[in-house]
Amino acid sequence: MENSENKTREQIGFDILLNIDGEDGKKVIESLQDIAPDLGKFILEFTFADIYQRDVLDWKQREIITITSLLTLGGLEKQLDVHINAALNVGVTKQEIVEAFIQCSPYVGFPRVLNAIFVAKEVFSRRKEA
Repeated sequence: MENSENKTREQIGFDILLNIDGEDGKKVIESLQDIAPDLGKFILEFTFADIYQRDVLDWKQREIITITSLLTLGGLEKQLDVHINAALNVGVTKQEIVEAFIQCSPYVGFPRVLNAIFVAKEVFSRRKEA
């Protein structure tokens, strides 16, 4: 087994990405290889090796923040899909996801919350079938 001290930031980030996002995250990084491989490297190094390793927030808290941020921005349904899956992977419950989205409704409006709820509904359905 490779010593984590010998791993690059990119390798550390990839390991964390797999733990959080699983195959969905891997597919995102792979999809960038033919057009923007550096972007994939930046995502792995900065987001996962640097940010996700910080010890103040746990992965559940980070994913709740991420999905509500994506909801707030709107129009990011593909990324929201990946991160709803990630939230479930790290132990956020379906009820917590729905409640976090409902909490956003007075601040960002019903259309964005509805879009996020429908993405969550699709994710929940796919995971139930798998």
